[in-house]
Amino acid sequence: MSETGASYAAAGVDIEAGDRAVELMKEWVKKTRRPEVLGGLGGFAGLFDASALKNYERPLLASATDGVGTKVDIARQLGVYDTIGHDLVAMVMDDIVVCGAEPLFMTDYICVGKVHPERVAAIVKGIAEGCVLAGCALVGGETAEHPGLLGPDDFDVAGAGTGVVEADQVLGADRIRKGDAVVAMASSGLHSNGYSLVRHVLLNQAGLSLDARIDELGRTLGEELLEPTKIYSLDCLALIRAAETHAFSHVTGGGLAANLARVIPDGLHAIVDRSTWTPAPVFDLVGRTGDVERLELEKTLNMGVGMIAIVPEGSADVALATLADRGVDAWIAGEITDRGEHTTGAALIGDYAG
Repeated sequence: MSETGASYAAAGVDIEAGDRAVELMKEWVKKTRRPEVLGGLGGFAGLFDASALKNYERPLLASATDGVGTKVDIARQLGVYDTIGHDLVAMVMDDIVVCGAEPLFMTDYICVGKVHPERVAAIVKGIAEGCVLAGCALVGGETAEHPGLLGPDDFDVAGAGTGVVEADQVLGADRIRKGDAVVAMASSGLHSNGYSLVRHVLLNQAGLSLDARIDELGRTLGEELLEPTKIYSLDCLALIRAAETHAFSHVTGGGLAANLARVIPDGLHAIVDRSTWTPAPVFDLVGRTGDVERLELEKTLNMGVGMIAIVPEGSADVALATLADRGVDAWIAGEITDRGEHTTGAALIGDYAG
């Protein structure tokens, strides 16, 4: 009488499927290759030739890590997996460029309930495409199968990135001066923050279908919610080269005012005038449908601004022209003033344009 013992496969982990996923993703990873990258996909670690940094007098490495939150559930419900990677790259590399650093390389972590090779490859395809847009290499990653913890169709993604900046060129609060202009760069939509609120309001409370066409959006709700996060990395680097730039602020969780305040020095205050732009319809849809107060929306969502640059007033025109040449919708949204009696580093004033 034969007996069959326990196995990894019987526990729900398919090693062969994981191997096939690696094979399918290789072509996309190759598209992100930079000359400093050594070896190929499949090693235990990605290799990046640090001798490329010898041209720096004092190179500082900048690192960041992030995920895309519950936006992954929209991708899962729609069965669309090749855009969520753009979001991941944006969340990591747009944090890195804030200090003026050039993105160098990135690694990813994909956790799934069950490995579907084509699905994993589609996620990596999006990450690779995002890396190309950010100018960085995808040097490695990990796919983990967690049966019993995640459902067969559940997944999550995370990533970590590294960039480099010359020590005397680091951007930040110490460069900001009274009278500087606050340059806003338009977001591509919700980006990758606030989806717990968005899903609660639109899907759970209102019962809207992701397949429903929403006239004010001009497309289906699902298409709007899966719109990839804008990747600003190369635009910010171009701005640094073209005009004196003092600081950037990546508008993510916490909203515009809170993220801008992170780069404002003691004694100064950033005033942002809402009347300088009109948020995209999706923000009004969330607010109106859920009866969400404006301040709550602004603490949760980007409200149409994904990145802020702070530049001297005399550099503002060059900054706007540079961004326009790169296809970035940008405008002067405010200025830097004395802190006065303000208790925070930044505030929004006025009402949004109609």
